[in-house]
Amino acid sequence: MTAQEHLVGGWTAYHKLTPKDQEVFKEALAGFVGVNYTPELVSTQVVNGTNYRYQTKATLPGSSSSWQAIVEIYAPINGKPHITQIHRI
Repeated sequence: MTAQEHLVGGWTAYHKLTPKDQEVFKEALAGFVGVNYTPELVSTQVVNGTNYRYQTKATLPGSSSSWQAIVEIYAPINGKPHITQIHRI
């Protein structure tokens, strides 16, 4: 790991998801309807908890079209992770 990856407030470079990253994504999107998001890469930022930026493939159920989107999630130290923003890229 680089010094930036250990720096509080600094974002890591995008990288492949770890099992923990996958679990945070799954928990935050549990019950989410309308668009299916498949995480491909993630960047994290340590704050009072952890911010996640997931680079995802987005699709509508029943449609063959897809696009890229960033799903931002905040995981507090104690509590359930939740979506803070989603934007199409």
